[in-house]
Amino acid sequence: MHNNVQQDSQTPNHFRDAIGVVDERTGNRNWIYPKKPKGKLYTGRTWFSIALMALMFSGPFMKINGHPVLLLNILERKFIIFGIPFWPQDLPLFALLMLTFVVFIIVFTVVFGRVWCGWACPQTIFMEMLFRKIEYFFEGDAKEQKRINALKWSSSEKLTKRGTKNTIFFLLSFLIANTFLSYLVGVDEMKKLVTHGPDAHMGQFIALTIFSVVFYIVFAKMREIVCIVVCPYGRLQGLMLDKNSIVVAYDFIRGEPRGQHKRNESDHLGDCVDCHRCVHVCPTGIDIRNGTQLECVNCTACIDECDDVMERMHKPHGLIRYASQEEIAKGSVKRITFRSAAYMVVLACMIGVLSYLLITRKDVEAVILRTPGMLFQNQTDHEVSNMYNFEVVNKTFSGQQVEIKVVSPEHLTLKMVDREESLLQLKEDDIIKGSFFLILDKKYIQENNTPATLRVYSNGVLMDEIKTNFVGPVLH
Repeated sequence: MHNNVQQDSQTPNHFRDAIGVVDERTGNRNWIYPKKPKGKLYTGRTWFSIALMALMFSGPFMKINGHPVLLLNILERKFIIFGIPFWPQDLPLFALLMLTFVVFIIVFTVVFGRVWCGWACPQTIFMEMLFRKIEYFFEGDAKEQKRINALKWSSSEKLTKRGTKNTIFFLLSFLIANTFLSYLVGVDEMKKLVTHGPDAHMGQFIALTIFSVVFYIVFAKMREIVCIVVCPYGRLQGLMLDKNSIVVAYDFIRGEPRGQHKRNESDHLGDCVDCHRCVHVCPTGIDIRNGTQLECVNCTACIDECDDVMERMHKPHGLIRYASQEEIAKGSVKRITFRSAAYMVVLACMIGVLSYLLITRKDVEAVILRTPGMLFQNQTDHEVSNMYNFEVVNKTFSGQQVEIKVVSPEHLTLKMVDREESLLQLKEDDIIKGSFFLILDKKYIQENNTPATLRVYSNGVLMDEIKTNFVGPVLH
């Protein structure tokens, strides 16, 4: 989505058909050397990023009752979110949770634009607040980086600085890969890889190696390409944003026509002095004055640069600021629109349903079905039986003692198959499958299908009540 901005005759208008990371003449990669940003927003983002990185790196070690706060074990289909376990049987509930999260992102984007990209996205945080800072430390600002890049690899300066930087880049990528895998398989499994060695856990070692290389390529080579090409959220922002969404925007009403201010000749010019500092500091190489573009990640670096220029010119801040297109064009602020309100209603309904399902979620789930293909069996001359299959799942981290009891009819009895005890001992994350007979005297059978009620108790607490039918012959 692009704002309809007013441009002078000297401003190129083909930005909609090109991206800053591609050379228009050759089609080759145009490496971006952004100027080192500074300012209040950059300082705020730095401290916020430090807090998020500290939380992310410490997350795998955080536990509730001995279990991780967050675990996304896709291979074993075991998920733990804020200490709540989700097993394969909870797949519909987990899917609803993820769908609710997606709708939340849509609502957040419609109202607040790409604030997530600029302030909380792991790609932005690691790239701008970790890897880029290391690059500035070893190679200097944009001009110095260009100079070093122009040197031959035979130069000791380039070899030393680039070699040291890339070594640290790979070590950081290795650390991030370890953290990422800790969220997938658990920190305890990653500790086994360290203590037992790669030979005992070759699968995890190979995964760790692959992720380390991938993260290194992402942060050392691909960089802004991830946001522009790979990330689906960035590609879909044009569908989610509208003229009332808050974005990093250039106030073209106040800034145009842009130009260098001179004495006694600045009355017809806007506040923009066309210094291009907002362009030089952009990590994706765009000119924010052309309007909101696909490449913009709302990093706010251009806001800090422009505010610094305005301060030097004794002009008010905010020529580039967080604002909506409607706010800049018409001066009106409308945060809640019909579209955003509709999304909020949908989100509220989904949160309500999800909350209800989580509250009513049972610690033990039991499925009892009559054995398919079987009617009834004669146990003795006066007793008949029906065979049932059962599956009991423990969804908690504690042991459960489960018992299936007959409620009705009164003379119906239950007998386990291949089990002497009727009590089922389930361990943490345990599943027990088996069969049992329901036995009834023929004299109590009044119809072919006799309604029967069973109850499942866990540690003495009623978990479920199951309705079924007992099939038997009617004696006339």
